[in-house]
Amino acid sequence: MARPVTLFTGQWADLPLETLCKKASEFGYDGLELACWGDHFEVDKALSDDTYCARKHDLLARYNLKCFAISNHLVGQGVLDKIDERHKSILPSYVWGDGNPDAVNNRALEEMKNTARAAQKFGVSVVNGFTGSSIWHLTYDFPPTPKSMIDAGFQLLADRWNPILDVFDECGVKFALEVHPTEIAFDLYSAERALQALDQREAFGFNFDPSHLIWQGVDPVEFIRYFPKRIYHVHMKDASVTLNGRSGIITSHLSFGDPRRGWDFRSVGRGGVRFEEIIRALNTVGYSGPLSIEWEDMGMDRDAGAREACQFTKNIDFAPSNVKFDAAFAE
Repeated sequence: MARPVTLFTGQWADLPLETLCKKASEFGYDGLELACWGDHFEVDKALSDDTYCARKHDLLARYNLKCFAISNHLVGQGVLDKIDERHKSILPSYVWGDGNPDAVNNRALEEMKNTARAAQKFGVSVVNGFTGSSIWHLTYDFPPTPKSMIDAGFQLLADRWNPILDVFDECGVKFALEVHPTEIAFDLYSAERALQALDQREAFGFNFDPSHLIWQGVDPVEFIRYFPKRIYHVHMKDASVTLNGRSGIITSHLSFGDPRRGWDFRSVGRGGVRFEEIIRALNTVGYSGPLSIEWEDMGMDRDAGAREACQFTKNIDFAPSNVKFDAAFAE
């Protein structure tokens, strides 16, 4: 099918964009999914400088790269989260401001509206990201959680994200939530409830990433089948469950990369995700967008892993059949 294979730049934001463009081109990528941090894509500059978007496109073209989506995960996290000191490290200074939690939520909300406007100006139709969650800390039901508290969390999603999605609609851009722990939707049924809370509006869909589902015991293929019209973008990322009788799925407060963890991310093709089945499911639902590699593997050299992941993804992708194998016997 020759879907474009792109590299999500979020894990490479320590590098200037031009340095990464050069690497991605050498690795064989068709494009970049630009993160809205570092110098990769700056929402405020995109809106204030009429030459900014054109200069970004010129830079990408210089290395034969394209961009099909931008991503603003970090600011999106600030929309629903209960803000604390951790958020200062992930938010732009003009969103963090004085750190007042309510004010940070409001500034994050406005910045996500501006992200839709910047995406429109840049000429892409998808913004990937996070929503945050005011109720993630309630996932383990003890002390017993009143249903009203969960209801309030999904109502807050509607209250804060519907105005954002109104701007997405105005701009002709879709928001693709990366279903992920700490988000309002972190598995299949919470994703379904998020859609219900937002009245199934088309501006809201998913950035499908199997790595966040597999270690939870959710079959990524079933997620695609359950939401066939809501897969707006795809991340190629792998994970491996490494339970050994000592480790646990909840990870024991151990950081990514610690070998004692019960699961961790892996370079594409080196974990437990069945990518061939994912490609078959994407073919079935008619997804023709990019396959964007989000490279995270603390145990592997980044450049070597990103190069290998690109080739793996190009090798695993294929078009669906356009004939039935027994068509020759039909009358």
